[in-house]
Amino acid sequence: MEEIKRPISKQPLPENAKCVFRGILFDVYQWEVVGYDGKPRIFEKLKRPDTVMIIPVTEEGQIILSFQEQPGKKPFMGSVGGRVDEREKVLEAAKRELLEETGYEAREWILFDAVQPVSKIEWAVYTLIARGCKKVAEQNLDGAEKIELRFVDFDEFVRMVLHHEFGDMELQNRLLEAQMNPEKMAEYKKLIIGTE
Repeated sequence: MEEIKRPISKQPLPENAKCVFRGILFDVYQWEVVGYDGKPRIFEKLKRPDTVMIIPVTEEGQIILSFQEQPGKKPFMGSVGGRVDEREKVLEAAKRELLEETGYEAREWILFDAVQPVSKIEWAVYTLIARGCKKVAEQNLDGAEKIELRFVDFDEFVRMVLHHEFGDMELQNRLLEAQMNPEKMAEYKKLIIGTE
């Protein structure tokens, strides 16, 4: 897989922006702009680590979803994935998250999507397909998550992603668009599981 390019935000963080607060997950940046009325104003934007979401597909063609519990959050069905650590490449993060959350490794990786979904947050979300997944270890979860794996076929995968309580809006949006176009959905099926 070739190097994955980071998508550009609809409102890029300007070079003169200064970090005014560093948090555990979010940093706050501010910069001054001159309004159309000639008066100065302070603009602000958040920045957070990028995220990888993975669509793992087993050697038998089953897609792995995760039923997750996290403190202070209602349990939800979602994709496998998590944060890209500092100085970590996107594919490295995806491989690490797949192994930690499922105990599986993939034979083949395909970039499905890369977006910056929120203009006021400097944050890229990468969705990767991991084909030919094989179990090599047990889950190695951090103390703030419980994950139960669900193995589904493509049709069930689409139904679950399109459910209103699915946790990953970026993937949900792509499949909602494809639902209106049978050719696009067939293209996604072929891309994800390798068959029509």
